[in-house]
Amino acid sequence: MAVVRDRRPQLNLTLELPLKDSIAAAAGRRFQLVPPAAPPASVASATCSEHRLADLEKTQVLGHGNGGNVYKARHRRTGAVYALKLLHPHDQSDPALRRHIYREIEILRRTDSPHVVHCHSIIQSGSSSGDFALLLEYMDAGTLESLLHQRRRFPEAALADVARQVLKGLAYLHAQKIVHRDIKPSNLLVNRSGEIKISDFGVSKVMTRTLTPCDSYVGTCAYMSPERFDPGTYGGSYDGYAGDVWSLGLTVLELYLGHFPLLPEGQRPDWATLMCAICFGERPSLPDSASEDLRGFVDCCLQRDANKRWTAEQLLAHPFVTRSQTDSTLAFKELLQD
Repeated sequence: MAVVRDRRPQLNLTLELPLKDSIAAAAGRRFQLVPPAAPPASVASATCSEHRLADLEKTQVLGHGNGGNVYKARHRRTGAVYALKLLHPHDQSDPALRRHIYREIEILRRTDSPHVVHCHSIIQSGSSSGDFALLLEYMDAGTLESLLHQRRRFPEAALADVARQVLKGLAYLHAQKIVHRDIKPSNLLVNRSGEIKISDFGVSKVMTRTLTPCDSYVGTCAYMSPERFDPGTYGGSYDGYAGDVWSLGLTVLELYLGHFPLLPEGQRPDWATLMCAICFGERPSLPDSASEDLRGFVDCCLQRDANKRWTAEQLLAHPFVTRSQTDSTLAFKELLQD
């Protein structure tokens, strides 16, 4: 769930696979999946008393999701505005959803980057319910998806700034051994100053071991990389870092074309259609107006063989990204003008 809810249900096709008991029980991990009864000790210790739910006034609903709701909230005393994400792990009948909630709390607690949404505080309910509230920075321009709905498509110059900012966030996360696993326009938040930040870490993962196929099938199906479906054919094993790069490549294409790039505009896909498009479909064509730099960038992101895909760090040095930063930053800010 992003701070602004994804409004494209036809592309929110998530693979529901059972989690094996051995996943939750595996020992020796830096990050452990949490039993339903209690949150990790690191999450509980991260709660702080400098913010209280009673001090926050909910002024607007920003989104709904399986884990809880997100509100725009104002601090009654200071007037500061936040995004308040209320999580109810013990209300979830699905153990996987509970683990996703605790995982998001743990990852937000440990990240600190200008390109990742900032968590000001983790507030635990004073009752015995085990509920949590995440006090997040409020991004006042919505998401890249909502901006796309307003503008229909992004000019290439603005896309260079988008790619640069998201890649900086991914490079930071990957250096921390965190893979996001659900990069898409609705999970990339924007503020009026032109900043773009990665959000929604419910299906993210701390990579301290090789992911097995059974716990790699999470995220939004439409943006999954080919090796998520068939690691043996497309790279030999699932590489979460390369999967994030594939999702970024699709995101850049979608913003440029104005629609999801792997299917005809307006088509309502099912799971099988998406899998075939991702694994076997033709590479999306770009109009003649697209520059060679943009074509090359997309090609580096959308290699079906994960071993041939560029890393986030390598892509930060790609000519499409290193073009005049001043011009691309101004181009993106123009999209934010009313």
